[in-house]
Amino acid sequence: MPDSPAGPPTPPIPLTELLAREELGLRRIAGPDRADLLWVHTSEMADPYPYLLGGELLLSAGVLLTDAETDADTYVARLVEAGAAALGFGVAPVHDTVPEALVEACDRHGLPLLEVPPGTPFTAIARAVWRLMAEARHRELRRVTRAQQALAAAAARPDPVPAVLHQLAVQLEGRVVLLTAEGGELHAAGGPPPREERAALVQLSRVVSTDRRPSPASATDTLDGTQLAAYALDGGQGLALALATPRRDPGVHTVAGIAVVLLALLTAPHQGADAAGRSAALVRVLLGASPQEVAPLLADDGALWTVVHARRADGRAPDRLTAGALGASLGSPLVDAGPDTVRVLLAGPGGATAQTGWILGASAPCPATALPAADTEAARALGRAEATRAPLATHRTGTGGLAALIPADLAEAHARVLLAPLTEPLAETLRCWLSLHGSWDRTAVALRVHRNTVRQRIARCATLLERDLDDMDVRTELWVALR
Repeated sequence: MPDSPAGPPTPPIPLTELLAREELGLRRIAGPDRADLLWVHTSEMADPYPYLLGGELLLSAGVLLTDAETDADTYVARLVEAGAAALGFGVAPVHDTVPEALVEACDRHGLPLLEVPPGTPFTAIARAVWRLMAEARHRELRRVTRAQQALAAAAARPDPVPAVLHQLAVQLEGRVVLLTAEGGELHAAGGPPPREERAALVQLSRVVSTDRRPSPASATDTLDGTQLAAYALDGGQGLALALATPRRDPGVHTVAGIAVVLLALLTAPHQGADAAGRSAALVRVLLGASPQEVAPLLADDGALWTVVHARRADGRAPDRLTAGALGASLGSPLVDAGPDTVRVLLAGPGGATAQTGWILGASAPCPATALPAADTEAARALGRAEATRAPLATHRTGTGGLAALIPADLAEAHARVLLAPLTEPLAETLRCWLSLHGSWDRTAVALRVHRNTVRQRIARCATLLERDLDDMDVRTELWVALR
């Protein structure tokens, strides 16, 4: 269980913001003037399609674009097919100007083409994009934090449900309505919606609140430029929260998710003492309490908990019904169904057992105060189970053995110094790679990245650490430090 609700992903960067950086000297010479950038990638491959994730500003000097008249159209078509957001073409040293065939191909396929002047290195462009992303992330986090505080304060009012809906409408600058499974309106805020908009919201709410078949947790639509969404309230009453907002972005989804949790708790039927205590713990976490403060509500002092992460063995996304069935099989109602991973919180020291049709990773039993760390353990264990094709993997605590002979404070100080050059993603990749005996393929499966990415990260680790990772003594020392 995390300390607080997850923040929103970094919003995409509008291409216009990058073009506005005068020090870069970028100029759009073809394609549309609007695009959203998610990251930057540099490649001189004739076909970088296999290595693109979508949303990239691809930078290239056209090293392999030797016959532009013949190759440009195929090259641009492949970039568009891969989902690239824009192409930045560096003038010099290979080409004196941007090939006209490339300009025409980008106009034809609708891909923005930027001319990069000779004095602008690609690294400067990448650095500018990362800076813009950091600024956007900071703005989005501040916005979501303000909304979370406002919603939490509204939930503490004597009339919490109308207060939360009103505050949600204010924060999202839109209209919100709480609907029954039949489309009846319980509460609304932000003004009455037009007739067509309300009918569309009712239809979306029926998609998420029906109990006749597995249904999604949310559904979206667009009507005359207005963004519509409906979220199921997981309280067993068939209620849905419907929104009409002027925009749809990660921040809107995050704020709506916070409201859904609060409204589900506020509209849930009467619970027993244990369930009420757990709900109270969740409310306090949403209000900013730490795991240590809410631990007494979860169980008596000394009680142990196990966090389980699970994915369906067939690769399909879990829905609420299958996630709930998994929780029931494991003996717990505390289930969180994410887009591709289900998290289950088990009370007691018994731990998890393998389940047909699922791949599970379980943390070591821990007190409630250590649940955030246990959540990380379970995620790592699930990656290991997938990599080794095992139905269940349990985190090993690493106590005892030779590592226990080293005083904890000295071991920690040595590990911090040794691993200081590594960023968290590099350290996690190194830890996973060592745990899987240096297997590139298994590490790629465990981390859900391409095997070439694993190779690049491990090579980077070797460079930063200035160590030979093929040396068993070096591997052992690093493994102990990472543990």
